[in-house]
Amino acid sequence: MSGEWEDRLSRWQDELRLFAQLEDTPWVSLAQAEAETGVSRSALRSWYRNGEIESRLVDGPNGPQRLVPLDAVVERAAKSPRIQRRAEREIGLEAQVTLLRHRVDQLELRLAALERRPPAD
Repeated sequence: MSGEWEDRLSRWQDELRLFAQLEDTPWVSLAQAEAETGVSRSALRSWYRNGEIESRLVDGPNGPQRLVPLDAVVERAAKSPRIQRRAEREIGLEAQVTLLRHRVDQLELRLAALERRPPAD
């Protein structure tokens, strides 16, 4: 049974690669589009249902699988103020974490220097 599953999965991945080669843009699953762009699956579904992005239904290893063109998702996401604000917040959080790490490093160096000092009488 496991070998059959792996064969089906392999054939499906080969088909996805073929789609990408035949067209200039890769077509990806909703899960992959979400992972690569940060756009929720519900937003992706709304976009293709409203005709804002293309989609296609292909046979996947677990049955029909919805694919969307990754470039179109990226382009549509760039037009969404809410998605842009979330991306800015995430970048802001990354910057804050970097600054906090730097500050902790500085404090550790100061603490080590204080510990090396001889005790005051």
